[in-house]
Amino acid sequence: MSDIVQYRLVIADDHPLFRGALREAVTGLLEPADIAEAGTFDDVVALLDKGGDIDLVLLDLAMPGVRGFSGLMYIRAQYPSVPVIVVSANDDPAAIRRCMEFGASGFIPKTLSVEAMRAAISRIQGGGVWTPADVDLTAGSDAESAALMAKMATLTPQQVRVLMMLSEGLLNKQIAYQLGVSEATVKAHVSAILQKLGVESRTQAVIAASKIETGHWSQGAAAAEG
Repeated sequence: MSDIVQYRLVIADDHPLFRGALREAVTGLLEPADIAEAGTFDDVVALLDKGGDIDLVLLDLAMPGVRGFSGLMYIRAQYPSVPVIVVSANDDPAAIRRCMEFGASGFIPKTLSVEAMRAAISRIQGGGVWTPADVDLTAGSDAESAALMAKMATLTPQQVRVLMMLSEGLLNKQIAYQLGVSEATVKAHVSAILQKLGVESRTQAVIAASKIETGHWSQGAAAAEG
């Protein structure tokens, strides 16, 4: 790379110490690099929306404003050209397979050493894919989960964000305020979500989404009613 071209990278994790470990892993690997850090999912979206090409996002699955795979789904739908590496403390094989099915370029467990993380990021940055060697990516999901994942994949980026907020128990007016849209727009999104997921209520939508989260989402469905 010339000195003029900078590799732009976002490290998204709510733990400053782990963001520091990831920064150490990429420093010297991707030079010259412009490394931005985000502690919430809204921060991630703000960085991606600022313009300019982001070359890579290192994304924690669990951080404020996002649960389970919904953050990955949103980024892959809204910014399909941006590669995403999931970095998570959850190394359940089913979770790893689903991250890859939702479009991640790799999955790095937080238990890896900095050296191993660097090797994984290097492979992905070079156009490859990296997941833990002991994970069988060919094992399929059960039929119910596969069908539900197909339905989830039909949601627009904004509908994914609304579903994320429903899962946190936010009311329509709160969602409208956070997204900067009218309540009528939010109601339209909710109606579309229910139709696409084949459910009849907000609670059922949250429960349906939680079924593919392999334990990531807390069962706060009752709070989402209304």
